[in-house]
Amino acid sequence: MKKFLSILLAILMLTMTFALASCGGDEVVSDSDSESVSDTVADDSVTDDTNAADTESDAAYIEGNGEMIIGITYFEPMNYFDENNELVGFETEFATAVCEKLGVTPKFQEIDWGSKEIELNAKGIDCIWNGMTITEERAANMAISSPYMSNEQVIITKADVAANYATAGSLDGKIVVAEAGSAGEELATTNEYFAGAEFIPVDTMAKAIMEVAAGTADACVVDYITALGMIGEGTDYADLAKVDGVEFAKEEYGIAFRKGSDMVEKVNAAIAELYADGTLADIAEWYNLGTQLIEQ
Repeated sequence: MKKFLSILLAILMLTMTFALASCGGDEVVSDSDSESVSDTVADDSVTDDTNAADTESDAAYIEGNGEMIIGITYFEPMNYFDENNELVGFETEFATAVCEKLGVTPKFQEIDWGSKEIELNAKGIDCIWNGMTITEERAANMAISSPYMSNEQVIITKADVAANYATAGSLDGKIVVAEAGSAGEELATTNEYFAGAEFIPVDTMAKAIMEVAAGTADACVVDYITALGMIGEGTDYADLAKVDGVEFAKEEYGIAFRKGSDMVEKVNAAIAELYADGTLADIAEWYNLGTQLIEQ
């Protein structure tokens, strides 16, 4: 009996030895472990796809929608409604010609100029194409096209008193208006020429000119391009004039897209083509802006 028990004990010990050896060898992945690995790979794939969507090119986004939403404000000669209530203007025709080259439909959308960058980054619009002056700050926050038109800020007043405001300090105590968020506002609030004036921001450059015409403002600061189209003989504001003898820094217009946008390169190429074949010059001449066009 004792011999039998000894043999049985030996067999049990041998079996345990083999089991322990098996556990100490290479790890074997169970079916459940395999599923976990697959799930991890799948999760990684989803993450990569999500990142790819987040980094999709701006050009692909716009072209995929089949349209370019263009942020504008209304003022002559850039974007305005004619006697037939059709949207016309230099920027309107210019943008339409570029979009035709790109194979997308232009969709013009009025914006609050003071909130233009917010609307752009929120994808409420795809670009700002409305006589936008290129500045260092804007270039740091947005992708901007090659400059296509030169400009400068000018002072507009009633024609019969324009000569009175040709020197620094002559606007002391006077009310000066400019479009909120514009180069005109920056000039009117930082240049010593306007140090003694009371500044009031308004919605648009067109509104700034209206305030002067109505006598609720003594002067306004607007783009020279705007003045060409809106004041003087043959316009609705024939009694207004530019103050001569006052010159501020020269400016250039550009088209703004979201920071890092690859659509800028395509737009620049389209502009160069329109300049080369004379289309851009024809549009500019039609709106009396030929002398302001910048060579591409």
